This record gives sequence, structure tokens and C-alpha cells, in this order.
Amino acid sequence: MIALGCDHGGYELKQEIIKYLEENNLPFKDFGCYDNSSVDYPIYARKVTDAITHGECDKGILICGTGIGMSIAANKVRGIRAALCGDTYSARVSRAHNNANILCLGERVIGEHLALDIVDIWLKTGFEGGRHKRRVDIIE
Repeated sequence: MIALGCDHGGYELKQEIIKYLEENNLPFKDFGCYDNSSVDYPIYARKVTDAITHGECDKGILICGTGIGMSIAANKVRGIRAALCGDTYSARVSRAHNNANILCLGERVIGEHLALDIVDIWLKTGFEGGRHKRRVDIIE
């Protein structure tokens, strides 16, 4: 199950990601926000991180204007490895090498098509383990 969250700056991109998930029959839970009204991004970051740390969801996607605020807020939570990705290579490596469990995106800094490519690659890439596991264990 994929946890989704955004603030007002990421609402439109979240809607496009929902379409992608539905078209690919990928289960998700939408933790808000639910329109373009101004909200505080840390509230939605916490809803998604709680869903992951409590085992309700396996992975998450957080979207705000730049992705920076969401990644900072999410990475404050023990057990969360949130990666802000603006390209497909970073998306792939964040999963393969860092076992990122949250993808952060910035609606105002990347286009819809690139964002959906990033989501697709991030969701399809597995963790390589090995020497990378040792490093992730050190972080934890």
C-alpha cells in the first residue's frame, strides 16, 4: 500500500499520481490535502510517515511546491528515509542503494511527465542490499 500526501503546492500533481496508480492497479491511501486551500505541509508529512512507521503502508509519496519541506519533515521521523528526486536516476538509486521508503516531489520544479516517470521508476526499483544494507543499517 502506498501512502500519498501533499500540501496545496502539490495538490495538482498528486491528482495525476492518483490517476497513474489507479491505471496501474496499485493500492494507495490518500492522506490529503484534498484541495488547493493553503495548509501546513508538516501535518501531511506526519500522516504519511505515521502510516509507514505503523505498518499501514509500505511506501509513501509526498508532494509540495519544491519537495524540500516535505523531505525535511519526513526525515525527522525515525525509520523514514525520504528522498527528494527531480530526475529518474536519483529515483532509481534512492531505492536501489538507500532503500528510500518515501519519494518527495516538487510540483513547481518538475513537469507532470517527468514526475510520473520518476514515480514509475521509484515504485519498480527494489533495494539491492549487500553493501548498501550495511550503510542503511548505520543510518538506522
